[in-house]
Amino acid sequence: MQFQWNHLFTVSFTLFAVIDVLGSIPLFIAIKEKNQVAFDAKKITTISGIIMIAFLFIGQQFLDLMGLDVHSFALAGSIVLFLLGLEMILGHEIFKGDDNPKLGIIVPVAFPLIAGSATLTTIISLKAIYSQLEIIAGIIANLIIIYVVISSLKWFEKILGPGGIIAVRKFFGVVLLAIAVKIFSSNMSLFGR
Repeated sequence: MQFQWNHLFTVSFTLFAVIDVLGSIPLFIAIKEKNQVAFDAKKITTISGIIMIAFLFIGQQFLDLMGLDVHSFALAGSIVLFLLGLEMILGHEIFKGDDNPKLGIIVPVAFPLIAGSATLTTIISLKAIYSQLEIIAGIIANLIIIYVVISSLKWFEKILGPGGIIAVRKFFGVVLLAIAVKIFSSNMSLFGR
């Protein structure tokens, strides 16, 4: 399959919509405040990229080896997103931090917020239509955007202010719950087929 620029645009835009890094800004800020540690944008972006590219090459085989299908994987990811949404709304810690807070931001930021079940299942789906080179280029384009957004979190915090951060966090907690329910219900109907 030959590399085509219009395919790169389609792949990049599809992944951008699924990853929704701009919509995740309040989540990132909430996780950053909870762990009281600055995000290492380079590390988070690198780990997210490794997960996505690895899943492009061995994702389906990995799921097959574990006896899982894409729908089971998506269901599990939706439960994690649901719990993150509850944590944001209720203000109670569900995901206990690691002893090393710098490691604690990798999960859930790199996985499942950036390279989560929706992103990884989308990558598998794109493989059926587009070349691996086009998908890798689309992943790299999104990683650049992710890096810029995570590097700019302080700027976003300054604009929103403490009260704005709380309001936006609760609002996006509800949005995250709705996304989790949608992923869960759409995959539950296909579960076990």
